[in-house]
Amino acid sequence: MVRSTTQEAPARRRHEKYERLIAAAQARPRLAVAVAHPCDEASLGAALEAADLGLIEPILVGPRPRIAAAAGGRDLGALRIVEAAHSHDSAARAVALVNAGEAGALMKGSLHTDELMGAVVRREGGLRTARRLSHCFVMDVPGHDDPLIITDAAINIAPTLEEKRDIVQNAIDLAHSFGVEVVRVAIVSAMETVNPKVPSTVDAAALCKMADRGQITGAVLDGPLALDNAIDLGAAAIKKIRSAVAGRANVLVVPDLEAGNMLAKSLTFLADADAAGIVLGARVPIILTSRADARLTRLASCAVATLFASGRRAASPLPEV
Repeated sequence: MVRSTTQEAPARRRHEKYERLIAAAQARPRLAVAVAHPCDEASLGAALEAADLGLIEPILVGPRPRIAAAAGGRDLGALRIVEAAHSHDSAARAVALVNAGEAGALMKGSLHTDELMGAVVRREGGLRTARRLSHCFVMDVPGHDDPLIITDAAINIAPTLEEKRDIVQNAIDLAHSFGVEVVRVAIVSAMETVNPKVPSTVDAAALCKMADRGQITGAVLDGPLALDNAIDLGAAAIKKIRSAVAGRANVLVVPDLEAGNMLAKSLTFLADADAAGIVLGARVPIILTSRADARLTRLASCAVATLFASGRRAASPLPEV
């Protein structure tokens, strides 16, 4: 039966981009995901629902009694459970599954982010590569035609120019995994002109020149750009900015974690946007969701990881440290 209530139509429009990502991921092979310490209803439920939708093949890593309690009576007999003593042990064993080739991604359960990332960045037995780790929010913003990538808003606090190069490249690789044909990267600052008193504008100019010289590949870059003229054609026209990026950016690279975090949360709480989260730059994608995330956001994060891992299998792996 077709429903046409006025309440449901906006909901469909709001989540349309995430639904497209989930549908695209369902067409790919299931991704084996080591779920570290899924010992509460939210984290375990997200992994199980992603499995039901054909997005991932979860491997549950943690204390078996606590996982069973979080399942609330659901039969877990068909799923692989790797016993771990506690949250730190869960993180270490989840990383070990990746190193053994038994998992192609990590997913954060009910443990602190620092616990999981500590196991990832360990020099011995971790998942480090020559690429800097960075976080991408994949935003489904109502009224915006395509998913919007914001980086970095969760890992790198005050990145250097060299670190920003990796942050940009990680985001470009992610956008390509969605099938974005032309990746347009805006290096965002408070203004669209280079001002030596505002270091982020100088970094923006340097990053654009790095792209010109082939140090960053796979995208068109422009910056510095203020947020308005990065995403709004009218604002770019008023400022007489002519570029392939201004007004049409699908990747926003922010100056630092504070700016990125406030931008992403402003969109979430003031514009009803959804924010899926993924960490890139390790040997495998890391699904880094919050216990406060909505159901669809968690599923979209799994879809993003599946799409990225599928694209990465077709490309060259990142060089090891």
